[in-house]
Amino acid sequence: MTNNIIIQYPKAFEEKKKKIIENGANRLHILSDFDRTITYGTTPQGKRTETVISKVRSDPKYLGENYTKKAHELFDFYHPIEINPDISFKEKEKKMHEGWKKHFDLLIKCGFSKKIIKRVVREKDLKFRKGALDFIKNLDSKEIPLVFMSAAPGDMLIEYLKKENLFTENVHVISNRYKFDENGKAIMILEPIIHVLNKAEISLKDFPLYKQIENRKNIILLGDSLGDADMSEGFDYNNIIKIGFLNEKVNENLQLFKDKFDVVLLGDGDFSFVNEFVREI
Repeated sequence: MTNNIIIQYPKAFEEKKKKIIENGANRLHILSDFDRTITYGTTPQGKRTETVISKVRSDPKYLGENYTKKAHELFDFYHPIEINPDISFKEKEKKMHEGWKKHFDLLIKCGFSKKIIKRVVREKDLKFRKGALDFIKNLDSKEIPLVFMSAAPGDMLIEYLKKENLFTENVHVISNRYKFDENGKAIMILEPIIHVLNKAEISLKDFPLYKQIENRKNIILLGDSLGDADMSEGFDYNNIIKIGFLNEKVNENLQLFKDKFDVVLLGDGDFSFVNEFVREI
């Protein structure tokens, strides 16, 4: 074990790992967040990386100065609520839904479209973690379902996967999706709206992909926030190993992550630990 891999209960981890390996690939599925989990969480300069949605929000050339200004105002208002430890979880959850709904409606008002999505994805790359693309390809070769549960705009996320030739039959995206008109212009955001704090309430049983995973009762879960650790709520699993990427504010968050995840990976690192695990299956 290296200094950037923390396993609070090594014996319990090894027991679950052994069972997952013994059961094999046809009893396993992967449940993963996307932004800052599959992609890096921080830049080499120590700043937070851009998420899928911030690729649009940070550049006025796509939807105009008015959108960029108002989108940042929404972020500056709602993000402090999300991270404020003195606000109850219930109130935070309510405010996150409110904030995301306002942002998605703003995108519609400012002309968000399939054409804009394709242009952003073509012009702006994501910073995938080293080994993350190999991870996805390996799952495809082993026919292991990979379910992304993300607060990102799902249509953009899918385009980014297609850009890397990774939107294969085993990959499923549960994310925020728009209804588009015949010209490809976004006209409505579809419920449920997914944000970082309500993933525990999003039931996999409500999606067509459930038929592919209902008998795969072993899970490897990947995420970079405490809310991600609850993505498997409501799924009747046998064994689950939760792996958390702790990208920033390590001292403040380490114990919380250790309590929620079986494995905590520090230092905004690569996918070598995850890939080594999957190769054993």
